[in-house]
Amino acid sequence: MRIVNYFPLFILFLFSCQNNKSNETSNELPSNSIFQLTSEWQNQNGDTLHLKDLQGKTLVVVMIYTTCKSACPILVSKMKLIESQISRKDIDKVSLVLVSIDPETDTPEFLKKFAKKNGMEGNQWVFLRSNEMATQEFANVLSMKYKRISPIDFSHSNIISIFSPNGQLVEQEEGLEINVENVVKKVSKVVNSPK
Repeated sequence: MRIVNYFPLFILFLFSCQNNKSNETSNELPSNSIFQLTSEWQNQNGDTLHLKDLQGKTLVVVMIYTTCKSACPILVSKMKLIESQISRKDIDKVSLVLVSIDPETDTPEFLKKFAKKNGMEGNQWVFLRSNEMATQEFANVLSMKYKRISPIDFSHSNIISIFSPNGQLVEQEEGLEINVENVVKKVSKVVNSPK
């Protein structure tokens, strides 16, 4: 009879321990996660968000500016190629993120027009802009250098970065000859790796 009385308490104890354990693991981020950055961003729909709002998906990230006439169009076309080659069964687990280095020009409205013009309108496409300080902080995390060289032009590194769903940098491809196949393989590996 005593065993029956204690049994529900024992089950409750076990359940609460499991709950605490799963909450701890889901809330803990690695110290080198980009989701540790607390800056505020706006997307192409004008929504305000933090980088941690992108948590849970594999991220493919590039920094560009929409009025660029040289390197950025190549980077944009590489991102589109990457997106087209990601398995359709995995696409919902991936966000392709384009971060503006020219937040003054690249307002949410401007980013939305740019997305539409370039056929980058699915849920997998995320365009972000913030203030100059947050943009520079994010660029530093990516080891991406940029500077304004005229009122309408920037000099910048050309890097595509892959982040795991918990925000850790997995791999980077640098230069304008980005190996799309390598990026797609790495994305697939991260998406399908055991959690």
